[in-house]
Amino acid sequence: MNIHTYHIESFGCQMNLSDSERIAAQLDSLECVPVELEEQADVIVLNTCCVRESAENRIFGRIGALKRVKQINPECVIIIAGCLAQKDQEAIFRRAPHVDIVLGTQNVDRLAEILQGKQQKRRLVELQPHMEDGLTDLTGPRRHTGVSAWIPVMYGCDNFCSYCIVPYVRGRERSRRPEAILEEAREFAAAGGREVTLLGQNVNSYGKNLSDSWNFPRLLSEVDQIPGIRRIRFMTSHPKDFGEELIQVMAAGKNICAHLHLPVQSGCDEILRRMNRRYTTAEYRTHVEKLRAVLPEVSLTTDLIVGFPGETDAMFEETLHFIDEMKFDAAFTFLYSKRSGTPAATLEPQVAQSVKQARLQQLMSRQNAISLQANERWLDRTVEVLADGPSKTDPAVYSGRTVQNKLVLWPTEPDDRPGVFRQVRLTSAQTFLLKGIAVSERNGMLP
Repeated sequence: MNIHTYHIESFGCQMNLSDSERIAAQLDSLECVPVELEEQADVIVLNTCCVRESAENRIFGRIGALKRVKQINPECVIIIAGCLAQKDQEAIFRRAPHVDIVLGTQNVDRLAEILQGKQQKRRLVELQPHMEDGLTDLTGPRRHTGVSAWIPVMYGCDNFCSYCIVPYVRGRERSRRPEAILEEAREFAAAGGREVTLLGQNVNSYGKNLSDSWNFPRLLSEVDQIPGIRRIRFMTSHPKDFGEELIQVMAAGKNICAHLHLPVQSGCDEILRRMNRRYTTAEYRTHVEKLRAVLPEVSLTTDLIVGFPGETDAMFEETLHFIDEMKFDAAFTFLYSKRSGTPAATLEPQVAQSVKQARLQQLMSRQNAISLQANERWLDRTVEVLADGPSKTDPAVYSGRTVQNKLVLWPTEPDDRPGVFRQVRLTSAQTFLLKGIAVSERNGMLP
């Protein structure tokens, strides 16, 4: 197959971004180069998401638009990867006959092999796991660029929240071998990397399918010992598996960031029961109290769903009271939307769309006020910021993040570049970011 260029688009979560890095690495190994314009690409990959039907519909529209590219260049290979590919392979080929390959979530590392065998078949569907021992590891090349890297530690999910499609498209939980994870982190550090984010649908379940004594706190502690890695993040944690051991590792860590993303989804116990979340608000509250007792300046972010089936006005008020109490630094808020194939899609009563919209606006308004207060507490302090790069909207402004994952903007200095650690004096706060002025010379610059 004569391919020289590729174009990748990613939709959805951080795990998809990580998968796209692995896809890019395999295409790089075939001596292909990335291009910005899809019309210039010999291979086009859409790495898809299907967590919400509205997102799925938009992606099908994007797939349909690629028909024009195929008409211009009939030799272009169009690949649909990710969760939508795993879920709806037949529908993809029926609705988009110009698609060449449907690549499931557990076959990402076989893309180069599949492409090299493509000339024998017009259409290919690869959906089944390709492993011998039930464990999952990255067998193909990996592509980490810049100062930060996503490093998957496990795949799949065993929680089966009633609203979520992920276990059906990502499969059951499978942990990577710890030595492979640690080697990947060491290689990234040796190449000048500064920050890693350990990824899993529920990182707190790490190691449950391994035969030895590894768990996530032990893995996190081992990554913390790797020279050169200055910041370690992880996501996502599930409250039902969050425990004292992880709290102690976070508190004792040298480079573990003081930030926890712990999705609560609702502040009402009855809704949590309907969601099959398997914890209560009291248990969640206890986790937060223990964490803040040993890490007073930890930032806490969460996910919240409004309008879940059966949610009454009184139940929604419980969520509002809960966020007032928890004082989250930020929250990702979502309207509940039916996801066919999940138990929640058949629950009654469904909440009217207008009611969901009104509740979402009320929740966002309440949380935005809390987020602003949380940011204002940092005013007139000097913090260390890892520079990401120029602001997307103003090249005269540089951006970066603190260990608490606070976004910080400051006037660009002549020697600013990604990977610089800067001391920034914070002078103003907004709901989603802080602004300041660099007050000292850079340190820890990339070679």
